Amino acid sequence: MVKIFLGVTHRPWFDFLAGIAPEEVNFWQPSGAGEFKALQPGDLFLFKLKGSDAVAGGGVFGHASLAPLSLAWDAFGRKNGNESLADMRSTIAKLRHRSAPLGPREDPVIGCRILTEPFFWPRDRWIPVPDSFSRNIVVGKGYSTDTDEGLRLWQLVGERLATTPAAPMPVTGDRYGKPVQMRQRLGQGACRLSVMDGYGRSCAVSGEKTLPILDAAHIRAYGDGGDHEMSNGLLLRTDIHRLFDLGYVTVTDRNCFAVSERLRADFDNGRHYYAMQGTEIAMPRPGFAPPAPETLRWHRENRYLG
Repeated sequence: MVKIFLGVTHRPWFDFLAGIAPEEVNFWQPSGAGEFKALQPGDLFLFKLKGSDAVAGGGVFGHASLAPLSLAWDAFGRKNGNESLADMRSTIAKLRHRSAPLGPREDPVIGCRILTEPFFWPRDRWIPVPDSFSRNIVVGKGYSTDTDEGLRLWQLVGERLATTPAAPMPVTGDRYGKPVQMRQRLGQGACRLSVMDGYGRSCAVSGEKTLPILDAAHIRAYGDGGDHEMSNGLLLRTDIHRLFDLGYVTVTDRNCFAVSERLRADFDNGRHYYAMQGTEIAMPRPGFAPPAPETLRWHRENRYLG
């Protein structure tokens, strides 16, 4: 059984993203009032265009978060469906029915639904929304493949994806395959928000909670073969992240913070970091993958200066 969510979106958001064809998108809501719990990672999220009765595309659901606008823009940029941060701020003000634009110091919390491998169909491939989807629905509606209506929606989407280049799911077997959750392939932005939320927006070493100086660090760099995965991430204060990437600090096989003697030798300093020597790093919250032991071992063997 697979869950499907049919979310209502504005045509400008859809058209903009269809034009740049990103590998991930932020399907955001202007209000950050509540958590999105309708789907699990790997479920199907579809786009219903406002003012139409059609499903025009979708993507693989990866993660949901309530995040300040500044963080959402920093993580996704134009993948938010806007050309610039100023455009996005203007769009939020309009959707919130404000008579004045957002103030320069306003950083509203918005609802983020992160989708990977999005697909945007041309108009001749759109499919009708289910009969139960009322015109009065503003946000969206959930379906399930264990119902006739949900299964029919899944099958219609499968028919389109079967002939879509780089489709996000294999379409095989009887009647376009047994409904199964699709494999996630997190992009950089999705991974970043997952790591941020997994560690409760707190540095795994120092406990620092000041969001602008926290980084979702790759344990094994993407350029060195590491993936955008929660298990390849640590949330670190920016200075600790920099030292981690340079090999001056690492995480031991007992999940403790270790500082190389090279830090003192190279800079005749580092007292603040040596004071944290042996600190057990924090683990992510339940439901989020902890750092993979083999990935931490790779860092110790290939980056750490000893």
